[in-house]
Amino acid sequence: MPTGRVALVTLGCARNEVDSAELQARLRADGFEVAEDGEADVVLVNTCGFIAAAKKDSIDTVLDLADGTAPVVVAGCLAERYGGELAESLPEAAAVLGFDDYPDIADRLRRVMAGESLPSHEPRDRRRLLPLSPVERPAAAVTTPGHGTGAPRRDVTGPSMPVKLASGCDRRCSFCAIPRFRGSFVSRPPEDILAEVAQLGQDGAREIVLVSENSTSYGKDLGDLRLLEGLLPQIAVVPGIARVRVSYLQPAEMRPSLVRAIAETEGVASYFDLSFQHASAAVLRRMRRFGGTADFLALLDSVRAAAPDAGVRSNVIVGFPGETEADVEELVSFLAEARLDGIGVFGYSAEDGTEAAGLPGQLDEAEIAARVAHVTSLADDAVVQRAEERTGAQVAVLVEEPGPTATGRAEHQGPEDTDTTLTPAPAGLRAGDLVIARVVETEGPDLVAVPE
Repeated sequence: MPTGRVALVTLGCARNEVDSAELQARLRADGFEVAEDGEADVVLVNTCGFIAAAKKDSIDTVLDLADGTAPVVVAGCLAERYGGELAESLPEAAAVLGFDDYPDIADRLRRVMAGESLPSHEPRDRRRLLPLSPVERPAAAVTTPGHGTGAPRRDVTGPSMPVKLASGCDRRCSFCAIPRFRGSFVSRPPEDILAEVAQLGQDGAREIVLVSENSTSYGKDLGDLRLLEGLLPQIAVVPGIARVRVSYLQPAEMRPSLVRAIAETEGVASYFDLSFQHASAAVLRRMRRFGGTADFLALLDSVRAAAPDAGVRSNVIVGFPGETEADVEELVSFLAEARLDGIGVFGYSAEDGTEAAGLPGQLDEAEIAARVAHVTSLADDAVVQRAEERTGAQVAVLVEEPGPTATGRAEHQGPEDTDTTLTPAPAGLRAGDLVIARVVETEGPDLVAVPE
């Protein structure tokens, strides 16, 4: 069958970016060229299926792309989650593929290009309950996207590159459907991660962002719940790598040894991406999560005791079933006191197959939207205030976009939120350079710094 040109469109989170990088590497190794949408023979869309807004965005993207001349193939979380049901409701898609199709993705796309009708992926519950002790690895027939087993080299597309730490999740948050279609928690072996990081460092990557559904659980299925504390120093000294960043930390699983490893290890960004989701203990219990305002503030105190200038970001869900106005105000008060560098505010949506969808006290969409607007406004103010506190501070900025006024990210700035502008930028500055600078002013949540 002919080799062709493929356009790969990625939606959703950094975990999907890693999956797409693996898909792209497999396709290139099998003779495909990567092209722009309008020049492609086939379009592959790596969708997101997390919440209602993400699902709508995925479907809208497929419909927009289907207006072109190339067939559109749907993969990713939305396809894995709904399979044949999605194919029936979205006839514009030439095929709907699941995770188990990824190792043979080139064959699947060639068959679509040849006009063949492929059977749609049939969803299944991918969860496996894993105890806190060594267990057998998943069967070879079960594909774990982004783990890179047998995949060709990934391309370095920028100075900061995501690397999959683990896949799936063993937690049973009542609002979340991810474990059903991503499966239970499976750690990548440390040697696989180090080998991938070494390749990326050799090819020009400067920062490694470790991603998973729950990075604090790394190693529990390998028999060592503190494996991440030992892995971080090893990644930090890989040739070419200037900085390591850990994403998606579960507050209830944070431990002093991990706080210290992130805060104190040279080459590891003092950056804590903590998934609080709310601050009201009553709401969190209904979410089947733990903690509350006092617990979270104590955790932040421990982080800043180890690294006073540490960056902290979080996501919160507003409008969860049974949430009262008092719960909302507690959340707002917590965000004001927490001094976070980035806050993502999401409105609750009832997801298929989740416990929360059947809970009493469901709020109507208008009320949820009003609460989201209220919390977002106050959260944005809190993030701006936190940025202003950093005026006068010294920062190490990893350059992402060079130029007369270059932009990049300091240690405390994650890939989802803010950045730093260097002005004037040093002559000859390149993407991936690390520049020591002094913050002189802010522009909303962003910083402006002068190189020292």
